[in-house]
Parts: sequence; C-alpha cells; structure tokens
Amino acid sequence: MKLGNRHEATGNSKKARIVGVLACVLLFAHYVPASAQQPARIPRIGYLAAASASANPARIEAFRQGLNELGLVEGRNIVIEWRYAEGKPDRLRELAAELVRLNVDVIVSGGPAATRSAKEATVTIPIVMAFDADPVASRFVASLARPGGNITGLATLAPEISGKQLELLKEIVPALSRVAVLGTSTDPGYAQVLKDTELTSAALGMKLQNLNVLGPTDVETAFRAAGKGRVDAVLVLESAVLILQRRQVADLAVKGRLPAMYSRREFVEDAGLICYETSFIDLSRRAATYLDKILKGAKPANLPVEQPTKFELVVNLKAAKEIGLTIPQRVLLKRIE
Repeated sequence: MKLGNRHEATGNSKKARIVGVLACVLLFAHYVPASAQQPARIPRIGYLAAASASANPARIEAFRQGLNELGLVEGRNIVIEWRYAEGKPDRLRELAAELVRLNVDVIVSGGPAATRSAKEATVTIPIVMAFDADPVASRFVASLARPGGNITGLATLAPEISGKQLELLKEIVPALSRVAVLGTSTDPGYAQVLKDTELTSAALGMKLQNLNVLGPTDVETAFRAAGKGRVDAVLVLESAVLILQRRQVADLAVKGRLPAMYSRREFVEDAGLICYETSFIDLSRRAATYLDKILKGAKPANLPVEQPTKFELVVNLKAAKEIGLTIPQRVLLKRIE
C-alpha cells in the first residue's frame, strides 16, 4: 500500500513537472513572436514650410542639431517627413493634409503661413511653431502662458522688432522721412506688424508707403512704386514670397540707391544692406526641445510659448559703399538686446 502511494506520488510529480514545462514552452512560444513582430515604434514627424529647403539651410541644420543634442537622430530613432511649398502658399493646405493622412506624431511648422495651414488640417496632432510674430493675435494659441489647444512653440516678437528696425534706419539715415514697407498681406500676423510699424513711424516723424507683394511678379512693381513715391529707404518685412526673391529685392534696392532694412540675414548674405532680426537659428534649435517634450508625453496646451532671447544685427559694408552710404560707428558697435 505504501509502495503504491509512492508510485502514485511520483507519477503525479512527473505530471506536474511536465505540465509546468509545457506551460513555460507555450508562454515562451507566444511571447517571442509577439516581440519580434512589434518592435519599438519610431516617431514620425512632419515638417511644413512655405519656402523651399534651399531658402533656409541654416535653420534646418540648427533644427537637426537641436534634435541630435536630445538624442533624436533622423533615420535612426526618428523619421521626418519634409514638406515645402516652394514659395506657393496655396500648396500649404495640400501638404498639411498630406501630413495628417500620414498620421505623423507631431507637425513642426516653419513659419506663420505653415502654422495656419496645419491648424486648419488638424485639431488633434500636436503642432510646434518654429516661429510666429504674434501667435495670440494670429489665434494660434489662447495665451502665451497657456496655449490651450494643440499648438505651442516660439514667438518672434516681430511687431516690436519692426519698430526697432525703423529706429536703426533713422540712425543710419538721419534725414529719413519716407519709407517703403514691403510685406505680404496674406501672411498671418502681417496686420499687427504693420500696425506697430506705423506707430513707430509716427513717433519718429516718418511716413510709410505700404507695398503688398503677393507673388514674385510684384517685387519689381513694388520698387517702381517706391521710386515714384520718392522714398528714402525700404523696410522689408518677414515674408515667404520675399525671402525666395531676396536676391532680386537686394539688387533692386542697390540699383535704386535705397538703404534697405531686412528681417532676415539671408538678404544681407545676398547683397542686402542691413538686417536686425530675432535669431531664427536659435529658435529653430529650441523648437527641437518642444518636439522632444511632446514625444515624451507633454501636451501642447500646457507648454508655454517661448519668446526670443537672442537678436542679431548684420551689416553689409560692401552694399553700403555701393549706394554711397556711411554706416555710423555707433551702429556698428551697437550692443543688441
């Protein structure tokens, strides 16, 4: 009787071990294929801009550098879908809709027009503004401190900058009384920038001639109108259309012997006279930090919009010589804040 119990206990023990081993084998067989079939998902980012890739290479490089500093490397652990409207604003809606169809995790907008198109395309995918003149006035966010929707990012304070640009022009040309202002009225934030520019011009005793440039063919027309208006200088506002035609704009200003203030250093690099701007390179690098935070779970609604901390004054002395203008030493030595 005792022997039988022993055999029975031994048999039960073997059965238990066999059942346990089979259970482990089945569990392992179920687990391994699932892991192999579901690798870690690589985030997909959409980058949307109104201009072309060649228009802002330094910004793109700064954005990539910012990502790399955070451990995000394109092609390794992040995918970027680059979309450029090539200076044709009408294409932005189509490109934004394409990024939404691709179900990207975040859209980075390379300017106000791109932000507006992305906003119209989605209310759920997070949008990071690389820059905007006044995101509250553009109705992209409820406030700088608490954006409140699916958009956040960086502001350029462009209204204040345009006023400073006029002040610098006045320092360069003390007798300045009439200025042609080139901009694109369809750009978000244009009205606010123009309003602030007009307030500054009134305080400085200047008159403005507002010239709307909606496309490449309007550039020469605008300079002809400026000539007829007998302006003393030109102020070129932020505009995707104008940045793509920057060489033509700079050449026409020199040809007309007109001191010209630009909102982007790319104009100065292409023979323009002077530029005072927010450091877009710095903004592009900082945009990567927003992207990183959102990928880690932060909500755009709770990420305050940041304002610029770095500004640049760039002067082309060769262009000054060509138009017979001497840049005061106090301007060249000016500490920009």
